[in-house]
Amino acid sequence: MSPAAPAERQAAITGIGQSQVGRRLGRTDLDLTLDACLDAIADAGLTRDDIDGLATYPGGGLGTGGFAGPGTPEVQDALRLKLNWHDGGSEGPGQMRAVIAACFAIAAGAARHVLVYRTVTESTAQGEGGRQGIGGSGGGSGGVPRFGGFLQWSLPFGAVSAVNWIALVGQRRVHEFGLTREQLAHVALNGRRNAALNPKAIYREPMTLDDYLAARMISSPLCLFDCDAPCDGSTALVVSHADYAPDAPHPACHVNAVGTALRGRPSWDQFDDMTSMAARDAAASMWERTELGPTDVDIAQLYDGFSVLPLVWLEALGFCGRGESGPFVDGGSRIALDGELPLNTAGGQLSAGRLHGFGLLHEACVQLRGEGGERQVPGRHEVAAVANGGGPIAGTMLLTRGSG
Repeated sequence: MSPAAPAERQAAITGIGQSQVGRRLGRTDLDLTLDACLDAIADAGLTRDDIDGLATYPGGGLGTGGFAGPGTPEVQDALRLKLNWHDGGSEGPGQMRAVIAACFAIAAGAARHVLVYRTVTESTAQGEGGRQGIGGSGGGSGGVPRFGGFLQWSLPFGAVSAVNWIALVGQRRVHEFGLTREQLAHVALNGRRNAALNPKAIYREPMTLDDYLAARMISSPLCLFDCDAPCDGSTALVVSHADYAPDAPHPACHVNAVGTALRGRPSWDQFDDMTSMAARDAAASMWERTELGPTDVDIAQLYDGFSVLPLVWLEALGFCGRGESGPFVDGGSRIALDGELPLNTAGGQLSAGRLHGFGLLHEACVQLRGEGGERQVPGRHEVAAVANGGGPIAGTMLLTRGSG
C-alpha cells in the first residue's frame, strides 16, 4: 500500500448484523444491541475474544427517549469484551463518526477488529402518542425549561423539531431552484417501492403519487411521507484491518475514502448556503481523498431523515449539478433499482425505518456483497457511496467491494 494512501484504506467492513426491526417492539435497547452485535461478529467469522475495539453513536444518555441506545460500558460488560480501544461517540460528522473513528483507530494500530453499533428504540419510547418535539423537558426553576445555543432561538418560535429546521432548506430550494412537491414525492415513492422488497421494512404497502400529495403537511414543504419512520432496531458492523479481509467469510467492503469536513458555520439556520448544508463540505473532503469520482459510484445510500436531504446529497456528491437534483429524481427512473443510480435500495428511513443512518450503511454492504435478494441491484457492483446527516452534521464514505 502506498504510504500516501489515506489512512482509512487500512480498514474494511468484514461483518454486518441487524436485530429485529419494528414498531414498538417493547424490547430493551441492550437486548436489540446484543442481537445485532453477535450477528455481526459471527458474520465476520470472529468470536468475542477477537473484538478489541468498540464504538457507537451518539453515546449513552444523549437525546430524547429511545434515541441514544446503550453506552459502550454497558455493551462491553454484557459481551465481556477485552478492549484495547473504545469510543463512546459524539456528534462530529454525524452518525458516520463511530465508523470513521474505528477506521482511524485501526490505521493507528490501536485495535484490529472494532465492533460498531447504533441502536434506537424511539418507537417504543414514544408510546401510543404522536412524535414529540424537543422542547418538552429541560432544566429550569419553576418547571420552566431553559435552553442554550441554537435551541434558544428556535424553540420559542415553534421550531421544535428537525422537520422545522430542514423545512427551511426545502423552502429555500423551492425559492431558488423551483423544487416541487412532485419531485420530493419521487424520493418517498422510490423508497416505498424498494421497501416492499425488504421483509424488515416498516412500511411495505404500495403508495401512489396521489397518496403522497393527499398526506397532511407537517412543515411546508414537507408532508407526513417526507419524514422518516420511527422504529426500534439495532445495526452493528465489524470494522477490521484490511489484511483480514481475505480470511473473512463474505466479501469485505473496503473503506476507500471518508469525508468529515465542516467548513461552513456549525449552524442549522445560519449556514452560508441553506441549500447545501454541511453535506457540501463532507462530500468535497471525501473526493479529495480518492482517485474515484461520482461516475464510478454504482449505488447510493443517502440519508433520508427527510426527503429533501437525499436531494442535497445528490448535488453535494456530484451526481448532478447544483439545483438539478429535483429534475434528476423526477419520475423516479434514474434512482430506481434498475436506474443509473439506485438510491436507498432497502427503502431508506422513509419506509424501512429510522435506524439513524446505520441501516443505509448496512444496506450498502448487503448490495456490494450481492446479498440483497429480491431488492438486489442487477449486475455486479463495485462502489457504493453512503452519506449520513443533515444540517451542520454530515459524514460520508466510499466503500469498494473486495474479492470473495
